[in-house]
Amino acid sequence: MDAKILKVLKWRTLVLQELGGRYENQYVVTAFGTLATLRFDEGCLVAATLRFQTHEHNGAEYQDVVANEIVAI
Repeated sequence: MDAKILKVLKWRTLVLQELGGRYENQYVVTAFGTLATLRFDEGCLVAATLRFQTHEHNGAEYQDVVANEIVAI
């Protein structure tokens, strides 16, 4: 997985956005373990490695975005 440089839009519910403009891709990210205890200010730039996974439940497909690593830059 390649690391991306992203901007923190929200931290309580972790929302990261790719750099480049107002309408770049955004991700609602789940962080576990020690990553879940880290705090970054909104607007902070971070390098993140994200894992995308899908699963089926009751006939519907869901996608999870999980942070493997997040580091402030």
